[in-house]
Amino acid sequence: MSGIGSVRRETNEDRAASAGPIPSPRTAADAYRVSDDQVQRARLVVARNSSDSEDLRRLLDMLGLISSNPGQPPPVSR
Repeated sequence: MSGIGSVRRETNEDRAASAGPIPSPRTAADAYRVSDDQVQRARLVVARNSSDSEDLRRLLDMLGLISSNPGQPPPVSR
């Protein structure tokens, strides 16, 4: 007959075995890095929820999802 303590030990052992390697520490720059996929998904969400094209442009600009200079990435990606 197994008690509650043995069930807890088995659960903890299973978690420890499946945890895998510890990820490396993130820098401050990593915390603010946004992928191209994330930018695209954010643009789609804003587009679906804006009332018209001017609202869309203002929201994208406010959120840093478009660049004022076509040759540069949007501010959120820099």
